[in-house]
Amino acid sequence: MQLLAVPMASSGGGGITLLLPLILIVGMIWFMSRSQRKQRERQAQTVAALVPGTKVITTSGLVGIVEETDDEYVTLEISEGVLVQVVKAAIGRVIPEEDAAADEAETSTEAAAADETAETADDDAEKVDVPDAGKAGDKADGKVQDTPKLPPTHTEN
Repeated sequence: MQLLAVPMASSGGGGITLLLPLILIVGMIWFMSRSQRKQRERQAQTVAALVPGTKVITTSGLVGIVEETDDEYVTLEISEGVLVQVVKAAIGRVIPEEDAAADEAETSTEAAAADETAETADDDAEKVDVPDAGKAGDKADGKVQDTPKLPPTHTEN
């Protein structure tokens, strides 16, 4: 038996068609690393610009005001008198001053509205005549409301 070597038909650009996918993959990796590098630089600039009194949000969603900065850590005041120490890399973004001022104004407006609502509720509570649920005639007349039934908290198999 004799084997014959038959040349394969060529498409004309064998070397270029093999390099094209490789070039595309290298290009995608380069663009992704470039965007990550820019993001790291922005993060480093944000952390370097931290000064006491700056309102920040951590990557985990904790909102606080910078009290002190060290080489590795930032001390945040998350509530009045509550200090938390976090790693500098955990600082996600800085809240601009105009947003912080708007949040404080909104919070004070909501607190004032809540105080007014509480005062109105106290005044209304004094004026409302609540029938005594312990009267025997109420149950016979059907005036007592049933307590709402809660859904079951577990199921049995």
